[in-house]
Amino acid sequence: MTDDTRAGSPTSGTHAPGDGYLGDPAVRAEWDSRYADRRQLWSGRPNGALVAEVAGLTPGRVLDVGCGEGADAVWLARGGWDVTALEVSGVALERAAGHARDAGVAVRWVHATLTEAELPPASFDLVSAQYPALLRTPDAAAERALLAAVAPGGVLLLVHHAGMDTHQADESGFDPADYVWPSMVLGLLDDDWAVEADEQRPRVAPEGGAGAHHTDDVVLRARRLR
Repeated sequence: MTDDTRAGSPTSGTHAPGDGYLGDPAVRAEWDSRYADRRQLWSGRPNGALVAEVAGLTPGRVLDVGCGEGADAVWLARGGWDVTALEVSGVALERAAGHARDAGVAVRWVHATLTEAELPPASFDLVSAQYPALLRTPDAAAERALLAAVAPGGVLLLVHHAGMDTHQADESGFDPADYVWPSMVLGLLDDDWAVEADEQRPRVAPEGGAGAHHTDDVVLRARRLR
């Protein structure tokens, strides 16, 4: 999910994550535990929907929400994007920062939950949230934070596993009602936004890594007009 330097200080974020976490300690601990259980949780390759949707965009400032071990962030930086990558897990961020160093690219790391991160408003040409685990609140804080980060003319790209929102709560403690899904963000879009894609499509899944069994994505792409 996320990483660790306050995005309000863009010159400092090109360094490795520190310990200035902003957010609920329980959320950080949960995700740190998930990452610590495995040497590598994800495939190490960029998400297919991101690769497809970014193909026609001019590189600019991008916010990678829930960057995990950094595959998307590194791929975007290699493509000329100015990357800010957000993650709640310090374990994941350390891995992500190492991958960025190995690739010779600069990434601004933010160790925070999305709703607590000190992100500059309306300043990202692309906000990418690939399968994010964003907690739902009565005031739709996470949904509104996603929208607020997008600059006029910029794009919000939100991708999730199709059908997850209709699952029942299970014994592991996962309850879809606790999380934000693309339909919830779509419901907040007004005349300031143009929906460019809202569809279910076959997933281009990299081999290996958690979640590889999912076969279809829900893709929401919306452009902020003003």
